[in-house]
Amino acid sequence: MVDRGRARDVNEAARRFAETLAESYRLVYAQAAESGERQQRRAKEFSELVASNLREQTEASRSNAQQLSEQAARQQEAGQEFARESVEAYAEFLDAAFSRFQTTTERTAGTAADVVGATTGAVVDATAEGVERTAETAAFPIAGYDEMNVEEVSGRLSDLSVEELQLLRDYEERNKRRETLLEQMDRKIRAT
Repeated sequence: MVDRGRARDVNEAARRFAETLAESYRLVYAQAAESGERQQRRAKEFSELVASNLREQTEASRSNAQQLSEQAARQQEAGQEFARESVEAYAEFLDAAFSRFQTTTERTAGTAADVVGATTGAVVDATAEGVERTAETAAFPIAGYDEMNVEEVSGRLSDLSVEELQLLRDYEERNKRRETLLEQMDRKIRAT
């Protein structure tokens, strides 16, 4: 009987041990399952955070690319406008220069015709000595020009018309080529 009681006690102890062991395993499995779920939630939160950050970065990149594209378009428009204005300004410059040239040419042609007419009329009426003086006066607005120095000529330039200045300038250019006088005449011609 002692052996039976003992066997029962051993069986009872084995049963309690098995239950305790089973309970321990259930507890470990429950904690493992809970830990797995927690890890799964954390992994899901992490991936959502990464995806959200990637979406924000993609949107920021798209916005930056759009701004760069708009800036490039504005720069291209500004470049085209600058080129257009430059071409227009150059065309206006050429038109003005051609117009000035044409006006000067017309005035010079008129002056030459007047000079020829005056010279022809004077030659018909004058003696040989008078012809020389009349031709000199008709050809040069300043009498005795060749004998004058730069200061003397400079003092007389303000009394001359543009046609007369141009006539003197051409003569000076072909003959004595005094730079100071040429520059003064050019300035006065441009100023009028």
